[in-house]
Amino acid sequence: MYSGVVAAREVDDGHARVSTEVHFLRGCVLSRDLDAGGGRRYGAESRSSTLQRGGNRVIGWIVLGVLVLVVVLAVTAYNRLVELRNRYKNAFSQIDVQLKRRYDLIPNLVETAKGYLKHERQTLEAVIVARNQASTAAQRAAAAPGDATAMRELAGAETALGGALGRMFALAEAYPDLKSNTTMSQLSEELSSTENKVAFARQAYNDAVMAYNTVREIFPASIIAGATGFAEARLWEIERAVEREVVKVSFA
Repeated sequence: MYSGVVAAREVDDGHARVSTEVHFLRGCVLSRDLDAGGGRRYGAESRSSTLQRGGNRVIGWIVLGVLVLVVVLAVTAYNRLVELRNRYKNAFSQIDVQLKRRYDLIPNLVETAKGYLKHERQTLEAVIVARNQASTAAQRAAAAPGDATAMRELAGAETALGGALGRMFALAEAYPDLKSNTTMSQLSEELSSTENKVAFARQAYNDAVMAYNTVREIFPASIIAGATGFAEARLWEIERAVEREVVKVSFA
């Protein structure tokens, strides 16, 4: 009987050990499953973080590229405006050279004509007054080429001077002795040549102004022009047909 009890106890101990081992194995399997699940979650989160960093880097490069492009376009537009503005200013300086030559010739013409047009003093004085006004207007325009007010004043003063010269030469036609005067003939030829040079220089100036104004109105130069003070330049316009004619000087 004792041996039977011992055998039964050994069987119970065996069952207990088996049960313990089964629970241990289950715990190991469960722990492995948990570790595997956690690893998968960590791997997914790591990949997601890497993709997010990569996406942010790409966006950053795109933004940087756009900013660089904007800066390049702005600098290019600004430099182009500066170039065209300098071009029409230089064109006006050529006008200024010819106008000064013209203004220097006129007093000599009037002085020569005085000896013959003694009864036309008012006409001669009108020429000198118009010449002085035109010279003053030209100085203002030279200080600010393309300025609307300065160019308008110059155009008006030149129109008045052309009219006064035209009247003087019309009167001179009635004085044969004046027409045959060598000094008067030489001065009139120089004046005629200068008038032609002024006309050519004015056309070059207007072409340069047109090029500048056109670029100034085109995007993105229009934005740069507005932000940096590139004002519209004014043409030297002659409105009436009679004013478009160069003063004709001939004592042949």
